[in-house]
Amino acid sequence: MQHRTVFEVMTHRVVTVSPGTPFKEIVRLLVEHDISAVPVVGEDRRLLGVVSEADLLRDTSELPDLEGRWAGVRLLSRERGLPEAETAADLMTSPAVSAQPGWNLVETARTMDRKGVKRLPVIDETGRLVGIVSRTDLLRPFLRGDTAIREEIEHDVLGDTLRLAPDTLRVAVDDGVVTLTGRVEERADIPVIVRLCRSVDGVVALHQSIDYTYDNLALDVEPPR
Repeated sequence: MQHRTVFEVMTHRVVTVSPGTPFKEIVRLLVEHDISAVPVVGEDRRLLGVVSEADLLRDTSELPDLEGRWAGVRLLSRERGLPEAETAADLMTSPAVSAQPGWNLVETARTMDRKGVKRLPVIDETGRLVGIVSRTDLLRPFLRGDTAIREEIEHDVLGDTLRLAPDTLRVAVDDGVVTLTGRVEERADIPVIVRLCRSVDGVVALHQSIDYTYDNLALDVEPPR
């Protein structure tokens, strides 16, 4: 049983900028390509950081108020004589949160949620940019057809992986929702079956009504001879 990896769903042709790319050029690229962030790379395509819409808006939001006073970062920068953010190097978030090509989609989704980002640059073992993965890319496997999901569960999970006899369990799939019915020998097998079936690409939810012959989770029950 194989699951899709980041490499299979990511965008391979990535819009990038260099550290010296001006503010306005970054805005133009985001609007032109309808993207929310752009990786910043060096000459060897090593990932240096990421500039997002939030980074750009954060910089431009420091505007003078009605009394002509400057707020926040810009006031502090001017008082200290520091340069304002004019290029990707000034604007980018670094180090950037990134993914690796071999990550599974669940691991990637958890990283996005935990870090609060909409897309992740994908880098190889040397730190070079090889792609970018978005939330939409992670949702694409849920477009998988019910027949393909059912066949993978029946053949790959129940048959090849768990070695259950044919017709031990019946599998129904409706709009990605899987229903398992039937009977297995041992009660302890049920959580394993559910976990493996739930991990199949495209499964939205899983319901089960699986009976068992032997309750091997009860401590006071003798195992069958």
